[in-house]
Amino acid sequence: MPIPLPRWFAHRGGGCLAPENTLAGIRLAARLGFKAVEFDVMLSGDGTPVLIHDERLERTTNGVGHVCETSDAQLFSLDAGAGEPIPRFEEAALLCRQLGLLANVEIKPATGFELPTAETVARLTGELWRDAPVQPLISSFSPAALEIARDLAPQIRRGILFELVPADWLAELRRLRAVSLHCAGDLLTDTVLAEASTEGIPVLCYTVNAEKQAKNLLERGVSAMFTDRLDLFAGETFSYKS
Repeated sequence: MPIPLPRWFAHRGGGCLAPENTLAGIRLAARLGFKAVEFDVMLSGDGTPVLIHDERLERTTNGVGHVCETSDAQLFSLDAGAGEPIPRFEEAALLCRQLGLLANVEIKPATGFELPTAETVARLTGELWRDAPVQPLISSFSPAALEIARDLAPQIRRGILFELVPADWLAELRRLRAVSLHCAGDLLTDTVLAEASTEGIPVLCYTVNAEKQAKNLLERGVSAMFTDRLDLFAGETFSYKS
């Protein structure tokens, strides 16, 4: 069955307009009219799922060290930008439900933590969105993580995530019982698009930050895109082929 998808996902919450992977970013995306957000979930040193992209703290916070080695007490005292704290996964889920946003939850395990991260995120996703009118989408670059999500929370839709889509992508998607294909927009081939179209599988592309590229991808048949440029694509001011 086709899945309903908004055309745009706010990448890492608020894109380039807010600190990434923060509640402020998610709120901003909703205020600008976006109907979907994407964010990354990793485990803290205490095993708590939190929103952060990098395995280390330096780029996005005022902290130092590995996320997976940092206690909750230390982690939640850090500044993730503009005074925003690192959010717990539960906080982001509740906010998305309150705002009616479709959440693309990317399982982002630290090296060596693929299994516990996937187990925690899959179980919590099923619990946090139980009976929600807008159900989330789980994605990951880790096949092992998607296997666990498939087995522990089969009711939650899954998207298979690549940079360059491999030749056997369709077999892998079926093995993982995923419903969508996510990939880098600048590496997407017409062959993959044709295969996906024949199978009725939506293709979602990241990270699309230019109007020309967005037009091209839409005209080629891409279903949805992730963007950092919330300022550019709020309201979809450019024209495109239906």
